[in-house]
Amino acid sequence: MKLLPLDRPEHIELAASWLAQVENHQWLDFGNGGQAISPALLKIMAQRDTHFIRLYTSPLDDAPIGIAALNNVDRRFRYGVFWGAAGDKSFRSRGWGTLAGSKFLTLAFRELGLHVIQTWVAEGNPSQRLVERLGFRFVGRQRQCHYIDGRAYDRLLFDLLASEHQELDEARWHRIEKSHREADYEGRQAQPG
Repeated sequence: MKLLPLDRPEHIELAASWLAQVENHQWLDFGNGGQAISPALLKIMAQRDTHFIRLYTSPLDDAPIGIAALNNVDRRFRYGVFWGAAGDKSFRSRGWGTLAGSKFLTLAFRELGLHVIQTWVAEGNPSQRLVERLGFRFVGRQRQCHYIDGRAYDRLLFDLLASEHQELDEARWHRIEKSHREADYEGRQAQPG
């Protein structure tokens, strides 16, 4: 798995197409209630010091399958706000987002010299489990401030100190992926017909 900077036009277009999907952008907030993001805005974000954005690739063929990023990077106060989205849905629920998030956090802490990374998850979003697996700690709740289809949801607030972060072992995730493939194969073999 690789973390690629968002510096090629085809990667910017691809990432913007992922972020345009309602199933992704409904959980995000890019300021002033903005959820959808254009390729032009994403390109500008990628060039600013207040953002740190990487695509993560498939471990099989290095094709981009998701995005991990920090917004509101503040080098003086040494923090940023983490977010991400899966692009290629066929890689969901296999641990690749967790592995990419772990590698991304290691890179962000090391390259940016951050002391703390914060994140939030809208209540009901399955990515809460990913955030917890990465070692983020629950620190609070913003009540009924995130709207999806006219319904208010709480935002669950988390943070992770640089001293608490431990990068996950990629070999472990390869073993997990292999066991998923074997289970899928065995399941297909057991089906009649």
